[in-house]
This record gives sequence, C-alpha cells and structure tokens, in this order.
Amino acid sequence: MAKKLGKYELIKKLGEGATSTVYLGRDPFAQRDVAIKVATPEILGDPDKGRLYSHLFLNEASLVGKLNHPHIVQIYDAVVAEKLCYIVMEYVPGHTLEEHAKPGHLLPMDRVVELIFKCTRALDFAHRIGITHRDIKPANILMSGESDIKISDFGAAIIGGNARTQVSGVGSPAYMSPEQVQEESLDHRTDIYSLGVVMFQLLTGQLPFEGDTHYKTIYQIINAPTPRPSSLNPMIPEALDDIVARAMAKNREQRYPTWEAFAHDLAQAVRSRQLLTPRVDFADTEKYAILRSLPFFADFSDVEIWEVLRFSQWRHVQPGTVIMRDGEPGDFFCFLAEGELQVSKHGKPLSRLTQGACFGEMALLGRKPLKRSADVATVTDADIVIVRGEALQKSSEACRMHFYQGFVDVLASRLAVANQRLSSN
Repeated sequence: MAKKLGKYELIKKLGEGATSTVYLGRDPFAQRDVAIKVATPEILGDPDKGRLYSHLFLNEASLVGKLNHPHIVQIYDAVVAEKLCYIVMEYVPGHTLEEHAKPGHLLPMDRVVELIFKCTRALDFAHRIGITHRDIKPANILMSGESDIKISDFGAAIIGGNARTQVSGVGSPAYMSPEQVQEESLDHRTDIYSLGVVMFQLLTGQLPFEGDTHYKTIYQIINAPTPRPSSLNPMIPEALDDIVARAMAKNREQRYPTWEAFAHDLAQAVRSRQLLTPRVDFADTEKYAILRSLPFFADFSDVEIWEVLRFSQWRHVQPGTVIMRDGEPGDFFCFLAEGELQVSKHGKPLSRLTQGACFGEMALLGRKPLKRSADVATVTDADIVIVRGEALQKSSEACRMHFYQGFVDVLASRLAVANQRLSSN
C-alpha cells in the first residue's frame, strides 16, 4: 500500500467493497485524522460501470464544504480524474447501524427514537440546501459515541433538483420507496420512506419487505400491506407503530410532508413517556424539541441549536430549590423550560418567571462578572437549562451572536414592561 495519497498520509485500511476501499488517513496540514474513500481502479476502467461510478464520485465531490451539520459526515476534499477518484471525509470511529438492525443486537426503543430523530434533523438540513440523499440505510448511518449518528455516502444524492443526478442502478432495493423502485421522479419524501424502513428494522431486527430476489422485494414494496412493527415485537407502543406507518405510506401524499412533521411526532413519543424505559435524564430528542420551542432560540439555526444542546446543562428541580442567590458571583444564566420560579430580594417577592424565561444573564454582560442582585427559587417542579459563561465564550461566533441578540430582545421586553408599570402608576 502506498504511504501517501496526494498530501494525505495513509495509515491503515478501514474497509473494502466492490467499488471502493476506505482508508484511515492523516491530513498533515489540518492536523486531523480523515477517512479516504478511493475508487477501485478496475471499476473505473469497466466499460459499463466506469461512467456510473465516476459520476457518483463527482456527485459526492460537488458537496465539499456544504454538509456542515453535526449529524452528517463532512466532506473535506475530493479528486476526480480519469484513473483516480477519491473523497476525503471526516473520520468517525465506531460502527454503522447495521450492527443494531438484527435480532439479539437491538437498541432500547428510546435510543432508536433518538437516533432516528437526529437523522430527521440531518436530512432536513440537507433538504434545505437542495439535497435528497436517495440511499438511506443502516450501512450509511455511522454511530458516533453512545447516542450520536452521522449520515454518510451522498454519492447517489439528487442535488438541487438536477435530473442528471437521478441515475439508475444505485441504491438498496429493500430501503427504496415505491416511487424509487418504479424509477419515478423523486423528492425528499423518498428519504422519509427509507428512514421509516430503517426505523422498522431497528425496532424489530427485520426488514418490512424481503423477497428471495430483488424482483420479489420490489413487488412487495409496491403491492404488499406495510406490517406494523408491533406485529413482530409486541412491546412496541402504538405511537411508534403510527410513526412508522406514516413514514412508510406507499402513496407519498400520505407520508409526512416535511422532516419537521416527522421529527415532531418522534419528540412527542419521547415526551409522552410511551417508550417503556425509565427516565434517567433528558434525551437529546427532548432537549432539541424544548430549545426549538423557546422563543429565545427562534432565530438559531439547526446547527446552532445542536451546539447549545451540547454545552448546556439540564436539571429537574423540585419546589423550593434556590437556583441563584443574592450576592453570589454570576457565572451562569438559565432558561426555564417548564415550571414557575419566584424572584425575591431580602425575602420580598419581586416577580414570577414562567416557561421560556431567560434569567441571570445580566451578571455576564458587563466587562467583568457581576454579583447576583436577587434570589431565584422554584415554586413548582421545574426544568432548568443552564449555560455557563465560559461555555458561551467558547461557542461559535454565530452562536454567540444569536445569544447576544436574544439578550437585547429580553432587555427590551423588560424595559417595555417596566415603562408600562410606571405609566400606569
């Protein structure tokens, strides 16, 4: 094996398929590990398939720098030449979801819902920049850590509605939508169907449609009723049956019309406590849904919401708990996700805070941290989101900008309320 490919140092082979080999490499300039997918020379020289696979590499190469989302494998670099094609991508250590799509290796239901939720957010991001993946399956979803995923392999994607990208002969029939197996025009709803199949398989360990031949599988996809996951696993609640059924509707007009609608139902299933798993903490699905619902975060992008989710702390708090004390240093601020709080000074009530309130930020807005000017305590059970000043300073520039804009809006709202009170006295 050559020790270098262009500027990249090759460390070891990670995997090999019929059309490409993937290596672990090192980018000496960016000082990071990368995954390098190299087209098999024989396939590029094949008179029948060479043009197809060159096209797929070119398709993926066109996405360099565009897929900047925490749940999509980033594409850093690409070389597409007549005799050499390779794609340089983010290296994700771990395994694919294939490992958890068979009996005996299934993940808990709450984990499945969380992973599928993250897929919906990633594919919504791709859809918003004009990309339909077209080959969603467990093998193209990488596990990153315990509960994160990254979607990979956009070679078969439809980009910008360009019919030129709708080449035939790619994709995995078992995960294809009825319109895809019939080679009809496609939109994002074909990915919604495919992700529904992945969810079915992660819940049951089986594919919904599987024949002895591709033809028999395709016939079932078009004609056979879609089974409910609970028919294979009676522990699956009705809510998840309904989500899979809608995602996999044969008529695309009856599927989820948007990724947001799909994600909403997944989040509702988590929040309704139907997944029969003990609650030990906030799931990422729930955290995302909460942040997205708070007015403060209305202008935050999807990527920035995930960033906040990562550096914030989340607490369930009982009534009578003091969150902030008068005179203490102010090195964090909070959002009230649920419940009611009392603001008081020397035991005298000043105001009540309700769901969505941002509080404690004033101590962080000066040139140096200030001390708290009041006590804040819970009146009811409450869910609190805590952001430390140090974490905010280390966040991305775009994320910080949106926080500061949010603080301005909060202060303007408070001034308006104060003026209204003064004018009424």
